[in-house]
Amino acid sequence: MNQFGGVIVLIICLIVPTISQAEPEQDPYKQKMDLFKSMETLTQIPWYYLAAIDQYEKHIHKSHASDDLISITFPSPLWNGAQSTEDRPLTVSEIEVLGGIGKDGDGDDIADRTNDYDILYTMADWIKQYGTSKQDIKIAIWNYYQRELSVQTIMNTAKVYEKFNTIDLQNHMFPVPLYHNYSYKNTWGDARGFGGRRIHEGTDIFASYGVPVRATSYGVVEMKGWNRYGGWRIGVRDINNIYHYFAHLNGFEKGVKVGQVVKPGDVIGYVGATGYGPPGTSGKFPPHLHYGMYRDNGYSEWSFDPYPYLRKWERETRKLKK
Repeated sequence: MNQFGGVIVLIICLIVPTISQAEPEQDPYKQKMDLFKSMETLTQIPWYYLAAIDQYEKHIHKSHASDDLISITFPSPLWNGAQSTEDRPLTVSEIEVLGGIGKDGDGDDIADRTNDYDILYTMADWIKQYGTSKQDIKIAIWNYYQRELSVQTIMNTAKVYEKFNTIDLQNHMFPVPLYHNYSYKNTWGDARGFGGRRIHEGTDIFASYGVPVRATSYGVVEMKGWNRYGGWRIGVRDINNIYHYFAHLNGFEKGVKVGQVVKPGDVIGYVGATGYGPPGTSGKFPPHLHYGMYRDNGYSEWSFDPYPYLRKWERETRKLKK
């Protein structure tokens, strides 16, 4: 084992027992943060990139290799090598012979694709081949996933984690302040005629001109500007691989820009009646916020009904006021 490998064993031997003994008293977020930060110490890959990759993979797989904390799941042929026919975990030397990328992260000389330490160390090692700068890491992620939206989502999630220095960011907020008059019902899937036959991909929240529109989750502003259907609109990609679409706005909050990190409750725009025409078209329907949600599974993105989530977030927001 080389000098660097010896250091790995020493550090892991100190870290693993501490984390394992504390597991019954720790919440999952803290346990995962311990893992990410210990791997940062080991590899110099900032923890928030590893956390963002793990969060991304949490939502693109129906099942995960590890039954413990980490969601990153390497395909077996990539981990062990395309020529491997073994089901058992292999040693590092066996995997090297077979051309796999699996690494040993806990110092037992076994590269187990179901072991959290081995998984994280393997991902960090993959990234480190390209370097440790932000651009290097972006290139490494692109070469692993070969998909622009995957890269963008992971980099945005890392940006959120870095800003708030935690992965425990699951709170949400209703998109308009509850003290304003508003109304909404479930209209997802209803027929729409402007621009051709299509379905309504969202929920309309009717309110007066100028009512503040707020971010509902932690995320990054991905899109801002005019859309023929949605008028002035803004899109936020959250840390759960979901794109939140706010449309028909009267205008944007001053200073809001693409690439900006937002949290639940941040004002990003104002209710209006824009859209159904060229830039500036307004008044073809009553003022309202069109709120849509789109999920990405790593291959494609599709609209789903936001109404149940809005009802849930409305209740949660109301409790905050009590």
